[in-house]
Amino acid sequence: MTRHSAALRSPALLALVLGAVAATGFAPLDIWPATLIGLAGFAWLVHDAPRLKSALWRGWLFGLAHFTVNSNWIQHAFDFQSAMPPALGYVACVALGLYLAVFPMLAAGIAWRLGRRAGFVPDAAFILILAAAWIGTEWLRSVLFTGYAWDPIGVVWLPVQAFAGIAAWVGTYALSGLTVAMAGLMPVLARRRWWMALPALAVPALLQPLSYLRPTSPQIAASTPRVRVVQPDIGQEDRSEDDGPRVLDALLKRSGAPGPAPRLIVWPEGVVRDYIEDGYPRWIYGLHSARSVRAQIASVLGPRDIALVGGTALAFDRDDSITSAANSVFAIGAAGRIVGRYDKAHLVPYGEYLPLRWLLEPIGLSRLVPGDIDFVDGPGPANLTLPGFGAVGIQICYEIIFSGRTVDPAHRPRLLFNPSNDAWFGTWGPPQHLAQARMRAIEEGLPIVRATPTGISAIIAADGRLLATVPHETAGAIELPIPPALPPTLFSRIGNPMAALVALLFVGLAVALRRRSR
Repeated sequence: MTRHSAALRSPALLALVLGAVAATGFAPLDIWPATLIGLAGFAWLVHDAPRLKSALWRGWLFGLAHFTVNSNWIQHAFDFQSAMPPALGYVACVALGLYLAVFPMLAAGIAWRLGRRAGFVPDAAFILILAAAWIGTEWLRSVLFTGYAWDPIGVVWLPVQAFAGIAAWVGTYALSGLTVAMAGLMPVLARRRWWMALPALAVPALLQPLSYLRPTSPQIAASTPRVRVVQPDIGQEDRSEDDGPRVLDALLKRSGAPGPAPRLIVWPEGVVRDYIEDGYPRWIYGLHSARSVRAQIASVLGPRDIALVGGTALAFDRDDSITSAANSVFAIGAAGRIVGRYDKAHLVPYGEYLPLRWLLEPIGLSRLVPGDIDFVDGPGPANLTLPGFGAVGIQICYEIIFSGRTVDPAHRPRLLFNPSNDAWFGTWGPPQHLAQARMRAIEEGLPIVRATPTGISAIIAADGRLLATVPHETAGAIELPIPPALPPTLFSRIGNPMAALVALLFVGLAVALRRRSR
């Protein structure tokens, strides 16, 4: 092993640049080789640090640039909040990056402390320990303080279906660790034989065109249940109380006409302004009773059709004052009756509730979603059992990003419905959100149907392929036979303990390599 003599003049600046470069591998840019290059430089930069403090600092700067660039869409949410200036959105992007950068920092510190050999260049053992630490810290990011699992590194492989498919076996967090290992080992191998590093870039590049091939569709009977996804292209600014009738009319017009097969018609989150349930105080309903709204929805349904409609459910005290709200999906049958309801379980902090309201509200902070009443959480991943369609799992918006926590393990559904309100998310957020839904399809072996107000709505096959989409900021609808589910994947049976197993395997290999080199 040769002694390391490289001297970095500006390691802090380089860490920032590498973090930003690594962020370009995610949607909408999808430059996955840039992520590998960024991670490879990150690994060497961490190993080059003379002290633990320097390694932590470099890891934190890498994460700061990485998450600030990747989460730039958050600024757009502030454009719709009158209580806070839009310019505060830019501060929020950086502030979120300041926090999320802690996790690459921890991975860097663990790798430096446990895997670095002073005076030497990085070896395979160091890279494997870094990859194991990355798995652990990425999982920690998904659970700490309710979790923020947006864009784990493994998502960059979606353009290369063969690599993304590894998630069906080990899950997204383990795939992220494999990606860090692949990237970090490129220069390690190149130091021995330059051409040994080529497969890390060349093999995925050669496999990428295969991702666009589509298998021949089997013959489908005319009676096979279908799903129809409606995207009205109604922006957040066009959804006031006065816009309710126009929005409902736009949804109804694109819901199609009944046919010989039962249809599952799915609408987005956050567009129906009227209340769906009966039994509320009269002052709540205004001009439109819940029964009349449901009757309008039922008017486009055939006798075996069911509509899944996003809405808000309210709870009241004895004085008819609102005590809480739930972000819900209602299943409405052809007779205009509610046949099922799901309440969102994993709520968005600062979006659906304000953490530490007693402290933050007096200093002028508020939720990004207008309103003073916080939403309450539902019981967790659950299904709606719908006549003619079977068990349909529901994951509202943000819930779909949490690997291993999207399906009721005791009752596997035939598909997942993911209504979302991506109108808040600018131009980068919607494709990133869609990408994470595709990863859940791969992990669970289940088709996923996404409906959003402004895009990107999609019907996703159980292997993560996009079967049909409505583009961003486009009004339209897509309808297909409900895609079949695959047999339960290894990951769907075991879950995130698979990530722990892969991390332990990396650590074991690292120990074995070090002992062998002595």
